[in-house]
Amino acid sequence: MKLAPHLHRLGNDLVACYLVDTAEGITLIDAGLPGHWRDLQHELRALGKSVDDIRGLVLTHGDSDHIGFAERLRRAHGVPVFVHAADAVRARTGEKPKVAVGPMRLGPTLGFFGYSIRKNGLRPRYVGEVTEIGDGDVLDLPGSPVIVGMPGHSPGSVAVHVPVADAVFVGDALTTRHVLTGREGPQPAPFTDDPDEALSSLDRIAGLSASWVLPGHGAPWRTSPAQVGEAVRKG
Repeated sequence: MKLAPHLHRLGNDLVACYLVDTAEGITLIDAGLPGHWRDLQHELRALGKSVDDIRGLVLTHGDSDHIGFAERLRRAHGVPVFVHAADAVRARTGEKPKVAVGPMRLGPTLGFFGYSIRKNGLRPRYVGEVTEIGDGDVLDLPGSPVIVGMPGHSPGSVAVHVPVADAVFVGDALTTRHVLTGREGPQPAPFTDDPDEALSSLDRIAGLSASWVLPGHGAPWRTSPAQVGEAVRKG
């Protein structure tokens, strides 16, 4: 789905990932669930492009609902996969601490897990090889993505700022639709390693210039990054 010039979303409000289309090629932000591979193909065809136009995939963190088709893209097409060094093991093995689930409602929870099943989310393919990145890196990829460390949801969670897309991609640093309760609006994401650190990290994007703040779960959010921290804390 096209959101704006250069900016496309794959998936839906339950699980989403993003495509940045430029004259130099395509950068992907996150890889959703394995079944989003078909969504990717559909979007590429609509653009008159192919997988060969993808120059890199940047992960906001290493959780299984963000690495979806990453290994398929890497192994079959040679596309490099970038992840913060602190989440490299998580992306390669799925190893992560157990965290409190928090509030949940039966309907939304079943809907989320049902969607995950339909998109082959219960059979994750971890990433065989990653390129490690860090806070402040500017990647040599279309759109020159800038990495902003956002630890909390996971140690290596990052935001990805792509000025040409007028967007900052925040992964699970926040959500605009809680997948376990169905509650909408900006709020902390579930399954977060360190909730206090995650809230503090929201201030790290306040100085960025963008009109879109794009989470991995929930509706795209038209706002200034400067407003994000206060809005989530109030939510």
